[in-house]
Amino acid sequence: MNPTRLRRIPLNVTALIVFVLSIFPVYWMILTAFKPAEDIQAATPRFLPTSVTFDHFTTAVNADGFWFFWRNSLIVTVACVLLTLVVALGSAFSVARLRWKGRRGFILMIFIAQVAPWEALLIPMYIIARDTNMLDRLATLTLIYFMLTLPFTIVTLRSFFTAIPVDLEEAAQVDGCTRAAAFRKVTLPLLAPGLLATSLFGFITAWNEFAFANMLIIKNQDERTLPVWLSSFSNIFGTDWGATMAASTLFALPVLILFLVLQGRVAAGMTSGAVKG
Repeated sequence: MNPTRLRRIPLNVTALIVFVLSIFPVYWMILTAFKPAEDIQAATPRFLPTSVTFDHFTTAVNADGFWFFWRNSLIVTVACVLLTLVVALGSAFSVARLRWKGRRGFILMIFIAQVAPWEALLIPMYIIARDTNMLDRLATLTLIYFMLTLPFTIVTLRSFFTAIPVDLEEAAQVDGCTRAAAFRKVTLPLLAPGLLATSLFGFITAWNEFAFANMLIIKNQDERTLPVWLSSFSNIFGTDWGATMAASTLFALPVLILFLVLQGRVAAGMTSGAVKG
């Protein structure tokens, strides 16, 4: 056998093990969502479905608050992504294209904010929200998610800005475009892969976030998001695992669809944007 192939065998086996360990919880969630109740409660686990039922999805969709909290999550997530893109686009442009005093210190601050653990901010954010009367509000969650996703978005868009030659903007200005028009017609289309990638990251982060939403929404339960609602999907008689897994599957569906739609565009946009330039 070729020595190169022999060296690849341990790597391939390791990759396969990591893939199985990563995908199995997702598989089990989806499988449980479609299992009949008797199969879920069976003493012996069944790794392949013997029959399929949609009753759990009906229970989840008809549960009190499902669509209401779905709307809350969607509002917070979309607002966070849009706000982050607007602020990060201007910040990344100023860092990549302009030269100003304190620029290096600003970049260092952004990197520090990016590597700081989010869990360390839970107590400070709670104290700030409490003292400013901002508890139990979706706007508070939106601002916190904006703060969490902004450093990564600035760093990523800055890399895309530096990869785009300044000569393209200058050539457009020579042809009669203003600086704003040159940015809009030349640079912005080339930034499409970066905008899509950062939007996907921001969407996944805000959509799945649980800790801040669970801590900052205390009294007004109508302001909860879907992850917090999922954690309380039980009653005094126990947890309906089939309905819980069905609700979790529906909750993960928008992220999966968004990823599948944007994945190809992020990869293809690199070359298509360059051709347009």
